[in-house]
Amino acid sequence: MTDRPQRIRALLEAAFAPTELDIIDDSHHHAGHAGAAGGGGHFRVRLRSESLRGLTVLARHRRVYDALASMIPHEIHALSIDATAPAASAGND
Repeated sequence: MTDRPQRIRALLEAAFAPTELDIIDDSHHHAGHAGAAGGGGHFRVRLRSESLRGLTVLARHRRVYDALASMIPHEIHALSIDATAPAASAGND
């Protein structure tokens, strides 16, 4: 079975063709948490993709959640998202 970070990477690469993609599994920080007990992991995603240019923060987050819908909520319990277009500073795109 493919591990979760690899599956997240494959889904996001297919959906966004990112120029940068970092996935951090923070699940170990949440041991004992109700979501962790149910098997869902906690992840941070940093994504840079031209396809996000001009979208609001909410629209960018919705696109990421849509791309990962098959993994939520059973494999992904919590997701922190930093998604922008390349060369855009946070909050300015």
